[in-house]
Amino acid sequence: MSIEENLKKFDIHLPEGPKPVGAYVAYKKVGNLVFISGQISLKSDGNLIKGKVGADLTLEEGQAAAKVCAVNILSQIKSACDGDLNKVKNCIKITGFVNSSDNFIDQPKVINGASELLVNVLSEKGKHARAAISVNSLPLGAAVEIEAIFEVN
Repeated sequence: MSIEENLKKFDIHLPEGPKPVGAYVAYKKVGNLVFISGQISLKSDGNLIKGKVGADLTLEEGQAAAKVCAVNILSQIKSACDGDLNKVKNCIKITGFVNSSDNFIDQPKVINGASELLVNVLSEKGKHARAAISVNSLPLGAAVEIEAIFEVN
């Protein structure tokens, strides 16, 4: 299946990538690599999934927030590829930051929400290395933030 067919199959609509909220760019191309700036759990309707996983949010709500980040990552890579996701050769690595309570230890399970979505959409090209990190706070109170590195044609 093509990437566009997978998006339809999993009922994923890619909105325009969120604009940066600071003095940086949404992505940076260097040769055949694209570095996607951290994408927070900001839904396309403007609502932000915020709070601490393990205190304000359940594991499942954290996973949903990670999925939103992954959709935003796909929106950014689509923009970096001039609208053609077929230019994506590989998702190399993602780094996930989870705004979590001190006693929450399932950050990898939270970031699985994003990892699984990327593999569902990009198939083999979506398999990646990754890190899942607990943080005390994220911009705007977001629950999750994920950055990514892609290889493109």
